[in-house]
Amino acid sequence: MKNHPPTGATSRARRLRSSPTDAEQAMWRLLRDHFPEARFRRQVPLRHFIADFASHRAKLVIEVDGGQHGGPNDEARTAIIEAEGYRVIRFWNPDVLGNAEGVSSLIAGVLHERHPHPTLPHQGGGLEGAHS
Repeated sequence: MKNHPPTGATSRARRLRSSPTDAEQAMWRLLRDHFPEARFRRQVPLRHFIADFASHRAKLVIEVDGGQHGGPNDEARTAIIEAEGYRVIRFWNPDVLGNAEGVSSLIAGVLHERHPHPTLPHQGGGLEGAHS
């Protein structure tokens, strides 16, 4: 049975899509340009949250966080989304804006871990500013 978003979530997601932050715009360009096969979507209602970016195909949620994030609220949100079968990774705004190569490398590694291609070598990488 499919879980439908709560009333108003879709219209809220549409409003968020129309006014992205600079970091969200940069992440969206990165995801479109480097990971089209994952079919990421922006501002996706999941349960009673709206994820910044989600790939249903790869079961991956990417959050782009500013200074207002972190702590128990984000931990609870992550746990609920992960209970739906998604992996959640978070990046701070300055990392997305200033280290696109590192962000891209980390996303590639996570996508490879979740859905390894039998003929491609692992392209892992780390990013100190990423948090999950």
